[in-house]
Amino acid sequence: MTALVCGSFAFDTIMVFEDKFENHILPEKVHILNVSFLVPGMRREFGGCAGNIAYNLHGLGGDVTVMGTVGNDFTTYAAWMDECGINRSYVTEVDNSYTAQAFITTDLADNQITAFHPGAMSFSHHNKVSDVANVKLGMVSPDGRDGMLQHAQQFAEADIPFFFDPGQGLPMFDGDDLKKFIDQASYVIVNDYEWQLMQERTGWSEKHIVQQVKALIVTRGGEGSDIYTPETHIRIPTAQVSQIKDPTGCGDAYRGGLMYAMQQGMDWDTCGRVAALAGAIKIEQAGTQNHILDKALFSQRFQETFGYSLA
Repeated sequence: MTALVCGSFAFDTIMVFEDKFENHILPEKVHILNVSFLVPGMRREFGGCAGNIAYNLHGLGGDVTVMGTVGNDFTTYAAWMDECGINRSYVTEVDNSYTAQAFITTDLADNQITAFHPGAMSFSHHNKVSDVANVKLGMVSPDGRDGMLQHAQQFAEADIPFFFDPGQGLPMFDGDDLKKFIDQASYVIVNDYEWQLMQERTGWSEKHIVQQVKALIVTRGGEGSDIYTPETHIRIPTAQVSQIKDPTGCGDAYRGGLMYAMQQGMDWDTCGRVAALAGAIKIEQAGTQNHILDKALFSQRFQETFGYSLA
């Protein structure tokens, strides 16, 4: 079962300010704000939802192709994808454009100031789902607005079951847009905040949305996740972690694990637990694509965590 993941690729530049923002931002002066933060700690990571999901899905042994738009600066990311063995035949370079960039400054109280430049991501609608053959499962993850709308339509027209994963792109869509996505999708996956916002914008109840899809998946961080189908509600526990190093990208790891388990024909209970363990492994490492997913070790840890074998 070949999976096509449509979404963003981005460089994440993460800087650490070794103090608290509150000590340097005067509330009575925010209307003339002019501050500079010395950031001796900095790292640059490969990111973006499509890149992260594909990294996890491929790392577990799944069959994945990614689709997205990038800029002229994508060379190092492309080399990383090639090293990992991820198919990037449908990653399109846009001339005179940068790959999407996130500049994140974190202080010692874990507050963040983020600047995001979408760059080439805004051209994602130039790619077409129909260009990829033998796709059996799809994912519409955060991307350019037009790209997300068109890729959902294209998956639906091709009768390819797909996930709608609005993520941080959810604010771009009004209630009517979200209703159309839900009508077209086979699966909807959101975190608990996005789930609340989706219900508010559509005016649809949980019961109504669940009846529109094969499954609704709601992730709840340290409280685990829920999988709702028209027939049942499955509570998925978290997987124990050795340390919480960096939660960034855990949701994408969860999605990669979920799609892998679906490719293997596993039931929803097991799909959710595979996804939870993938997220747990990611949270133990800084960055979104620095953790190692070894299939044999993953299976061993799954059995130790959940008490039964994946085989």
